[in-house]
Amino acid sequence: MIIKTLASGSKGNAYLLSDGHSELLLECGISFKKIREGLGFNLSKIAGCLVSHEHGDHTAGVKKMLQETSIPLFASEGTLEALKIQDKQMLKLVNKTPSSVATFRIMPFEVQHDAVEPLGFMIDSVKTKERLVFITDSYYVKYKFPKMDYLMIECNYAADILEANVESGRVHRTQKKRVLQSHFSIENVKDFLRANDLSKLKEIHLLHISDSNGDPQRFKQEIQALTGIPVYIARSDKNE
Repeated sequence: MIIKTLASGSKGNAYLLSDGHSELLLECGISFKKIREGLGFNLSKIAGCLVSHEHGDHTAGVKKMLQETSIPLFASEGTLEALKIQDKQMLKLVNKTPSSVATFRIMPFEVQHDAVEPLGFMIDSVKTKERLVFITDSYYVKYKFPKMDYLMIECNYAADILEANVESGRVHRTQKKRVLQSHFSIENVKDFLRANDLSKLKEIHLLHISDSNGDPQRFKQEIQALTGIPVYIARSDKNE
């Protein structure tokens, strides 16, 4: 599988997943014009767009995508209702019920976030026989995932950086509470990795890192040291 980051973070999230046969857009949280540009205006292989939840940094480009293309949108019933858009291209995903989209088999699962019905995705390619797990905007994941080849996971903040920002006044205590109850920290990522089978894991992609409460290079070094697996920081048009 090939993973391309178009945008990642509180200003917008969008990723492209390809297995060499078909493609999926994961999130649509920037303008669809920017998504087109980021993909070199080649949308011919995109079989669908998966959206984890309704917040604008994950859905900003959805309306234009539905208006201008035949790309179907897949999300939970709660997310689709929260978007308040009526379109026949909007298709419902049901927690722990598999769906097939082109060469991909998608298993949605519930995550914990301050949204109506947020989901994560376990995605298998029937062509490459590889598995990707996608988790963003969640403070807890209760599931374990066997035989992961790729992991795309939110690593939003570090507890010590967040607390230092609260003490300095850069972050209000009410904002701290919201972060703790809606996002995955570096500590959460480490616990998740310790709890799962990493024997097949080839790549870890760290997503949605906070500009103020995160440290990309520190996070990359700590996760690589823990796992011995290549770690990539999700940034627009490049992975470092």
